[in-house]
Amino acid sequence: MSVDLVGFLGVVLVAYLVPGPDFLVVLRSATEHPSKGRAAALGAQAGLCVHMLAAATGLSLIAARSPTVYDAIKLLGAAYLVYLGIRAVLAARRAARERSAGQEATSGPENSPAQEDPAEAGSTRGRWRSGFTQGFLTNVLNPKAALFFISILPQFVNGGGSMTRQIFFLGTLDVLIGIVYWFALVAVATHLRALLARPKFRHRWELTTGWLFIGIGIGVAAIA
Repeated sequence: MSVDLVGFLGVVLVAYLVPGPDFLVVLRSATEHPSKGRAAALGAQAGLCVHMLAAATGLSLIAARSPTVYDAIKLLGAAYLVYLGIRAVLAARRAARERSAGQEATSGPENSPAQEDPAEAGSTRGRWRSGFTQGFLTNVLNPKAALFFISILPQFVNGGGSMTRQIFFLGTLDVLIGIVYWFALVAVATHLRALLARPKFRHRWELTTGWLFIGIGIGVAAIA
């Protein structure tokens, strides 16, 4: 099996360095908790595995050639991003109202630092499940990820070898590179947690990422 590894690795690295919905999901999850960020990263790559399997079996090609199927996937992905954005914006506004009500109820300085909810802190399994699901759905409902495996990836395979085996090889390499990249991003994003522990910064971060999700979702839906 002979593939153009150098060219493929260059394209994959550029694709990961250009921020997309999965980047925002992993980054936002990592600022909530490192374990959630890693779960979102693994979920995103699991979504790519689905596209890899679909490309190897020819399902992605069928979807790409069917405008109805392609549009359905695109609109579902866009709707999910908008849903994540609306949920983030509403959570930020709700937290702001609760914080304002708490400040009116008590003015003691000992109540000013933001403290993590013990129940939330202990829900490691729920946090992991939430992060993985968000990462997985973001990528599995991303038609651009499917198009990558059926239009860009085949350009780096050797026509004389097994197409399916080469797709699996390059796709697995893509997934592994992504895991390393996302885990590095999680490690960097973790340093933002100290800053985001301040209610004012957390509120701005939630609103910003929420509106970014909404904007990206609308953009995905509007793309022809």
